[in-house]
Amino acid sequence: MNPHASLIFSMSLILGTTITISSNHWMMAWTGLEINTLAIIPLISKSHHPRATEAAIKYFLVQAAASTLLLFSSTINAWYTGQWDISQLTQPTASMLLTTAISMKLGLVPFHFWFPEVLQGSSPMTALLLSTMMKLPPISILMLTSHSLNPTLLTTLAILSAALGGWMGLNQTQLRKILAFSSISHLGWITIIMIYNPKLALLTFYLYCLTTIPIFLTINTTKALKLSTMMTSWTKTPTMNAALMLTLLSLAGLPPLTGFLPKWLIIQELTKQEMTSMATIITMLSLLGLFFYLRLTYYSTITLSPNPISRIKQWHVNKPTNTLLAIFTSMSTLLLPLTPMILTTL
Repeated sequence: MNPHASLIFSMSLILGTTITISSNHWMMAWTGLEINTLAIIPLISKSHHPRATEAAIKYFLVQAAASTLLLFSSTINAWYTGQWDISQLTQPTASMLLTTAISMKLGLVPFHFWFPEVLQGSSPMTALLLSTMMKLPPISILMLTSHSLNPTLLTTLAILSAALGGWMGLNQTQLRKILAFSSISHLGWITIIMIYNPKLALLTFYLYCLTTIPIFLTINTTKALKLSTMMTSWTKTPTMNAALMLTLLSLAGLPPLTGFLPKWLIIQELTKQEMTSMATIITMLSLLGLFFYLRLTYYSTITLSPNPISRIKQWHVNKPTNTLLAIFTSMSTLLLPLTPMILTTL
């Protein structure tokens, strides 16, 4: 892609995200979401492959429908209350429509069908943007309106997302699809706590981004897009694969890694809210995700596929170091001791 075009699209993404997360008016929030959508579409379809073009069209149609619903819900709310302020969402129908619109934008169950297909058609770095940065504006809107949303509806969507994200990830062999279902599962954890503790939901999202970034960077470096190619990538970068194993276990939420922190705090908060049954259900459902994360770690570090001697010695060749990857990998595995400091901000 032309560097100037790439710069324009990147700046538009930052601008759209900033407008949405800093706005109090529905029209400004909607404008930011539209800028984001229009900026990411060329990045999805830049390879000119039919699958990439199909992914871009799917993404555009879903996001356009979700933006229309969001505009419709804000108009209904303004009609009844005379307020265009995001925090003044008091009309029940508008609240229900907004929840549906944000669920479509995020890819929550049952509006998740587009997300794995779009990620599969995108390059690893675009898939990283779709999984992290593009989810921040809808989550910020959800956070601003959390006091007005229906708790039963959000909890149902969260439990369904955690369940389906785990189940559907079990039979996948494409890494991008596995990470897409992982994202859906984590969105379930974020959504279930949104009403009761929005700051904790935001912290969970930040830590999810922190853990996902090194995985996508590793995939982009090793070009391992399937489980079969992941088995042979250890011959090229054994150290990176060992770090990938720890990052995947952190994403699964195993102690004493960083990914355990948000799940621990969410279970604690749900228990305080007397939702012990919901906490038990979503914890049990996370075991499904743990299974396919363990399978990924098994393939990346333990399984040795048949390799000639010339391939096994590939790691001797000097390769450029990736400082950014090293920083994110360290942060995604070693932040649990900072829990007391983090708790003071919640």
